[in-house]
Amino acid sequence: MFSLRLPGDLTPNRLTRTLSDLRAQGRAILDLTLSNPTRAGFDYPSDLLAPLADDRALIYEPNARGAPAARQAVAHEYQRQGVTVSTDQIVLTASTSDAYSLLFKLLTDAGDEVLVPRPSYPLFEHLTHLDLLVPRPYDLEYDGRWSIDFASVARALGPRTRALLIVSPNNPTGSFVTGAELDRLAATCAPRNIAVISDEVFADYHLEVDAFERAGRMLTREDVLSFSLGGLSKSTGLPQVKLGWIAAGGPPALVNAAVERLELIGDTYLSVATPVQMAASLLLERGATVRTQIQARVAENYRWLRQRTVSSACTTLRSEAGW
Repeated sequence: MFSLRLPGDLTPNRLTRTLSDLRAQGRAILDLTLSNPTRAGFDYPSDLLAPLADDRALIYEPNARGAPAARQAVAHEYQRQGVTVSTDQIVLTASTSDAYSLLFKLLTDAGDEVLVPRPSYPLFEHLTHLDLLVPRPYDLEYDGRWSIDFASVARALGPRTRALLIVSPNNPTGSFVTGAELDRLAATCAPRNIAVISDEVFADYHLEVDAFERAGRMLTREDVLSFSLGGLSKSTGLPQVKLGWIAAGGPPALVNAAVERLELIGDTYLSVATPVQMAASLLLERGATVRTQIQARVAENYRWLRQRTVSSACTTLRSEAGW
């Protein structure tokens, strides 16, 4: 009766069952996997979400790409990071996961293949299967820093490869994709009509000085169709507010064609709420205070860990950015 897109076994795994039992017993748990910023003791201004009550949100004016003012706010966000993007290149989504699904609908047909980094988000397996796609892993290797194993990329490529995903900085390795790596990816993907999807949600959270400046950015290139993903969840520590975005880059004719088609897909779902679009500019501006706290916390945690493992049996692998 049910779709094969979903796992056949939905039984909670052993770790989930153990945690549930411990919580039921009232046991205190130090959760080192906690990544929910709203539960991590940061100081959120009490009026941070006040812009959601903007009276303009009482009028419903659907826009498949997203409200112009909200897309302008996102363009300013890229400008803050040193990248120039036109609002015509931006499409708003409800989340980064939503963005992946829209892009899979744009680029692929059922049974097509998407190259995904390993190690990286386990979420990719579910996202690809829900859109009837086949995930093909390529590897990241560690030799003083994490980098793309291009031999594994070559092995993963096939006649049905339609997109290659990068996460920069990656989770869990904390590694940025470099400009030289982007050169090789573009040279590999462009002739095969393979798009590059670059998830950059953790870009603000550098752990090494100048790590962000050394990183490559897909949107600065015009030699391969690419898509940069971001959102409020990570940039301002507001996963509950649900606003993400796609910025398209590459050859202008391909970018225009892609955005036109994304507009059709977006018009079908209209998943982004009006209040968050009206509040986007102020949320991005005011949310900087939360971002600063998160950045300071993760940098201090990283320094602490490196110091504690200097004379131990453990080794801290180099990490450039992320949570």
